[in-house]
Amino acid sequence: MEKVILLKPYFSHTIWGGKRLREEFGYNEPGDDIGECWGISAHPSGESVAASGEYKGFSLSELWDEHRELFGGMEGDRFPLLVKIIDANKDLSIQVHPDDAYASEHENGSLGKKECWYVLDCPEEGELVAGHNAGSRDELVRMIDEGEWDKLIRRVKIKPGDAIQIDPGTVHAITAGVCVLETQQSSDITYRLYDYGRLENGKPRPLHLSQSKDVIAVPSASAEDMIVHGGDISSAGVAKLIVSDKYTVSRVKVSGNLSFETDAGFINASVISGEGRIFDTGVRKGCHALITAEGAGKVELSGDMELIVSWV
Repeated sequence: MEKVILLKPYFSHTIWGGKRLREEFGYNEPGDDIGECWGISAHPSGESVAASGEYKGFSLSELWDEHRELFGGMEGDRFPLLVKIIDANKDLSIQVHPDDAYASEHENGSLGKKECWYVLDCPEEGELVAGHNAGSRDELVRMIDEGEWDKLIRRVKIKPGDAIQIDPGTVHAITAGVCVLETQQSSDITYRLYDYGRLENGKPRPLHLSQSKDVIAVPSASAEDMIVHGGDISSAGVAKLIVSDKYTVSRVKVSGNLSFETDAGFINASVISGEGRIFDTGVRKGCHALITAEGAGKVELSGDMELIVSWV
């Protein structure tokens, strides 16, 4: 069994996208509106495809369905996670995601969307929308109905290396100039709460106010409970960032040789800086890879690079 399978990403073009994913990560993708790189995805809205080895040309969903041994025999009707790099050249809409129960009932059996962000880059005074200020559901509904967005939404300061957990029901948005790596459940369900009155093809983008009112959690979790500040990101080693019931996310800094052990059936790995090797497979900034069950028990890395890894 191969230990590492490199993946070819899917790219999403958006009204808020830019050129950073091509210019800074080296992706061969045309356009000045590249919003998202779906680096590790088996979602039907945009799939990754194996780009190396005996499985070259297989989509990730095909590997999951036909070669479950690559994932340690893990059970489930779909590959559980989706890893993206998001470049916000402009503000994203204010939005919220449902949990599994609501999405299953109202969105044709979809998974809900729990996600977390790792801040790759941001302006000097960078911030994100994370949470809201309503003290009760009645107050939340009133503020939405009256368009009191500046009072409702909560903005938090960020810096590169921070990790932010966004549970279902959390009002959130990535702001202009911020670039993140997102690890999430394999879901594409987003309820748009507010979009700054922007037009797409001459028309406002649809809002989902009723669904948003249904799923927004009140009161919001505190910012302190949502943000893991990066601390020292210069030292080599493995730093656990986010642990939830849906995923574990860690930052791995390699300077020379490094190995780490897990009990995971597979590992998602995305290189966010530098270059090196995962086992014997060469990788560089912008590469996304599946570390199969054959390699997930003890991962061997070398080079000078930084990765974000995740597993369930």
